[in-house]
Amino acid sequence: MTISDFDLDPRLAADTVHLGDLALSRVLLMDDARFPWLILVPRRPGLCEITDLPPEEAALLWEEIRTGVGVMQALAKPDKVNVGALGNVVAQLHVHVVGRFRSDPAWPGPVWGHGARTPYPLHARAQLAERAGALFAAA
Repeated sequence: MTISDFDLDPRLAADTVHLGDLALSRVLLMDDARFPWLILVPRRPGLCEITDLPPEEAALLWEEIRTGVGVMQALAKPDKVNVGALGNVVAQLHVHVVGRFRSDPAWPGPVWGHGARTPYPLHARAQLAERAGALFAAA
């Protein structure tokens, strides 16, 4: 299985903006202005669990998650960064990196299932994507 065999789940594609690719993962911005939210999707077909990755790629994913957390901290300066790989709705392996604030509408609970997604205004989404892309490039 190779990166060329990779297809992004249509539900992830519908709710996100593609920011770029790391060595293993596609980096997405969740289009929800309520929460700064990145999603890392290893570009390998047929994966559901982190344990589906060979050990070397699992280690690489962990390094990319660490990078994603650092980008989130620089991008949004959140009170806390939540990292999770649930897969209950979208089975394709993907890792959420969510900036959380004590003032956000879901605090202290999870962001999943909390109200309706609020897309960014186009100009704000473009600016955020540009900033996040620059932070990933510098990482």
